[in-house]
Amino acid sequence: MAIKSKYQDDQLDKLLNELITVLEKNKTPVDLSLMVLGNMVSNILLNNVSDSQQRERLAETFSQALKNSLITKH
Repeated sequence: MAIKSKYQDDQLDKLLNELITVLEKNKTPVDLSLMVLGNMVSNILLNNVSDSQQRERLAETFSQALKNSLITKH
């Protein structure tokens, strides 16, 4: 999703593959997968970013990056 990242591709790929494996193992439908991932994002922001304005900016940046990733040709 991110164009530039301070993390290496192999770190991202490893975590992504682990999350996908859990969802596939449980035969999780798309709507439930999105609910779980959305809740995970919310929990990460709420539990790790104390400033509400910063949380809102991060959420907006995240949502825009998600939207952009859907329209970018791969």
